[in-house]
Amino acid sequence: MSPQKIGILHPGEMGISIAASAQNSGNSLSWVSTGRSAATRARAEKYGLQDTETLDSLCAQCAAIICICPPHAAEEIAHQVIECGFTGIYLDANAISPRRVGQIAQEVNAAGASFVDGGIIGGPAWKPDSTWLYLTGPRAQEAADFFSAGPLVTNVLGDAIGKASALKMCFSAYSKGTTALLAAVLGAAEALGVRDDLNRQWAQGNANFPASTAERVRGSTAKAWRFSGEMEEIAVTFQDAGLPGNFHAAAAEIYERLAQFKDAPQLPQLEDVLAAILGG
Repeated sequence: MSPQKIGILHPGEMGISIAASAQNSGNSLSWVSTGRSAATRARAEKYGLQDTETLDSLCAQCAAIICICPPHAAEEIAHQVIECGFTGIYLDANAISPRRVGQIAQEVNAAGASFVDGGIIGGPAWKPDSTWLYLTGPRAQEAADFFSAGPLVTNVLGDAIGKASALKMCFSAYSKGTTALLAAVLGAAEALGVRDDLNRQWAQGNANFPASTAERVRGSTAKAWRFSGEMEEIAVTFQDAGLPGNFHAAAAEIYERLAQFKDAPQLPQLEDVLAAILGG
């Protein structure tokens, strides 16, 4: 496949790593600076992304657009791209439910573009075999070819829109859902005065478990503001599959209580995390 001009909306910590993998494969990457933060601008400049300044210009110049945004903004950004008359490949790689993916896909395809469903598993894609992008849709293989040189790993799951997002939802339901559960357990133990006792009991089975649990909970705080929306999407996904969504709705609330740590210069202490969970 010949190199393509690809737009990235928007190059956050994950998005810039995805853009870098596309660059590694010979593609040129563009972005839109209007309304973006200084941190986003610095990332884009560091990796040599071309600034088209406006979304209209991006849509006119690019053969493909990759959208990586907080879950709540997925429809809004897709609609903005549609309004610009874009007719290339639109890769939605957001953590949203298969239901929402299907709705967005219908609108994008009806407008003359080609929708590709994407689900990212793992952190920012800087190391080989550490981040996976699952893709579905009639043009999923074309989208996968954008990243052929890695380090991002791609897997095409077929043509059925929503399958990639379903896999992402199920994976995150466990990985991020259990972190929220552990945070709630520690919060309850703190409130009931048995946290030290709980840690001693945990250590009976695994001496490292108390410390690793504390680090896991502390490590979730920087992205908690984003994880809360993802948990809501998982709750909807479970309900649509005929399963209770209540657990992940509660996980969304736990992460919402931790959203105050967004942009913190360093990880908070566990005591501060527990205070936030308990409403302190």
